[in-house]
Amino acid sequence: MGGGAELPPWALVAAVGLFGLLIGSFLNVVIYRLPKMMERQWAEECADLSGTPLAPADKFNLLVPRSRCSSCGHLIAWYENIPVLSYLWLRGRCSVCGTGFGVRYPVIELLTGALFAFCAWRWGSTPTTVAWAAFCAALLVLAVIDWDTTLLPDDITLPLLWGGLIAAALQWNPAVNLASALWGAVAGYLSLWLVYWAFKLATGKEGMGHGDFKLFAALGAWFGWSALVPIILMASVIGALVGIGLKLSDGLREGGYVPFGPFLAGAGFTAMFFGPQTILRVIGL
Repeated sequence: MGGGAELPPWALVAAVGLFGLLIGSFLNVVIYRLPKMMERQWAEECADLSGTPLAPADKFNLLVPRSRCSSCGHLIAWYENIPVLSYLWLRGRCSVCGTGFGVRYPVIELLTGALFAFCAWRWGSTPTTVAWAAFCAALLVLAVIDWDTTLLPDDITLPLLWGGLIAAALQWNPAVNLASALWGAVAGYLSLWLVYWAFKLATGKEGMGHGDFKLFAALGAWFGWSALVPIILMASVIGALVGIGLKLSDGLREGGYVPFGPFLAGAGFTAMFFGPQTILRVIGL
């Protein structure tokens, strides 16, 4: 971004927000397909170890096959796949069999568009906008996948971590220098790793997954080591409130387990919007 005639601020925000809607449509694909791709990979690895090959399967990745109705198999035409507008036009249902698509699809698109627009409004026509928009997309996908599956894919957490370090090194994230980002990543990983082992040695149970270590390390890379305490406190507060709400509404899944990744993501978004130190003031520290 930058160079040549620049768009007026309002036009830039609108253009980046519209682009975010398109990216949000792709994020829906990632959220649905990436866990299935991981399951297929694990099945292939298990088959290799056992010496029992899997039956051949159709090619399945983020690009193929084309999107289709999960009920009747109707291939989604391009005009049925326009972010938000197609959902409203189709009234959230398949044009052939009438099966509902679910409201999550337009919600993810709108959230992505709003997050991208916020980045453009805050940082303007700069590489910083690109960096934080990518951060938002990755964090949103991780939050939803973890909520659905209790998985935080390395395919997203590790690039998010490296992205934070690279953004700091290139000064695309002016608030955090490379040293702070590096030690933020180290401290973020080690802190939850120590909590994990302390809990496991004390109870014999696993209190969180390894993906949480990597996600917290990534947040440390983006916000610096000094932001780790505010972020983990905010994540704990959000998690406690959501957990209490789910328990009161009998919404807890089997085993009463609630993944921690979405709350780390929520704290990360809060830190991006308001700043880590504001979190401390809000919770009275």
